[in-house]
Amino acid sequence: MSPDFIPAAKPIIGDEERAAVDAVLASGMLAQGKQVAEFETEFSSVLVDGRAAVAVNSGTSGLHLGLLAAGVGPGDEVIVPSFTFAATGNAVALTGATPVFADIELDHYTLDTEHVASLITEKTKGIMPVHLYGHPFDVEGLGKLAAERGIDLYEDAAQAHGASFNGKKVGSFGTFAMFSLYPTKNMTSGEGGMVTTSDAAVEHKLRLLRNQGMEKQYENEIVGFNARMTDLHAAIGRVQLTKVLGWTAQRQQNAAFLDANLENVGTPAVAAGAGHVYHQYTIRVTEDRDGLAKALREEYNIGTGVYYPVPNHRLPSFNRTEDLPNTETAAKEVLSLPVHPSLSQDDLERIVTAVNAVAKAGA
Repeated sequence: MSPDFIPAAKPIIGDEERAAVDAVLASGMLAQGKQVAEFETEFSSVLVDGRAAVAVNSGTSGLHLGLLAAGVGPGDEVIVPSFTFAATGNAVALTGATPVFADIELDHYTLDTEHVASLITEKTKGIMPVHLYGHPFDVEGLGKLAAERGIDLYEDAAQAHGASFNGKKVGSFGTFAMFSLYPTKNMTSGEGGMVTTSDAAVEHKLRLLRNQGMEKQYENEIVGFNARMTDLHAAIGRVQLTKVLGWTAQRQQNAAFLDANLENVGTPAVAAGAGHVYHQYTIRVTEDRDGLAKALREEYNIGTGVYYPVPNHRLPSFNRTEDLPNTETAAKEVLSLPVHPSLSQDDLERIVTAVNAVAKAGA
């Protein structure tokens, strides 16, 4: 009998989440209400050093509304990575602005500060880097660059709940930050997003934009969207928020085990001062990455993920021709291994044994 399948990612939903949803269903108050307000307050306290938090119905909505609240629109440019999920560039395009795709550095797969600097024009409104895989982007370098050039810094923190730089939590650096609450993230609300900001005007506009342009019922101040989070989703998120720091510590422990025992592959680098939360544990495989992934699945029953196989600038939706060599290299060589907190020690040892065997055979 083959061993149980180890998935690349796995949401953890237990009795407490089910009970929280049942309580909301029993209350009869299902839409945005008390649970959402409490979730925002608790998220702010636990994950972003007290910054205001605004809950929305998805991470993509969070990016879109955050950019609109920050004043991004037609005629503007926002510099983004091509090596990430398409939502980052999509959100810029949805405002009517133009996403400008920059290359990454290959140590941490986040925006290359020097390349970003070369792309800034009089149309550049801001930079929106991604804390990719749970590792902070170059907060110091990009923050300094934005300040010197008089442009905004926006944080795509979709994958980085609890990550930090020099002891300060991500989500507390930019004009706004967005955290995704999709099921495979380090914590989930089932679906949803959280936007954080220290700018009172941005916060106010976010609250208007997510709710048809109104904070008080029937007092519509601007044209807005229906991007509200429901109390059902917030109830799940509130329970998950009590567990995410413990889960993060387990992810870091699992990652340390893989770091210490994997051979013939490139393990994730962590920058000085960075607190990595390992949304993905991403290795580099310079020879036949896809063959390694296939062997792990078919011979060892271990799932993996390739995040991301097609750079955004080459997607049909953008169809650009930028020369981004590091992005192209990463797209061909990255492979994410399971590191989620539900893994047992036996699971981790299986992963190490399998990767080392396949990598050695292919070396």
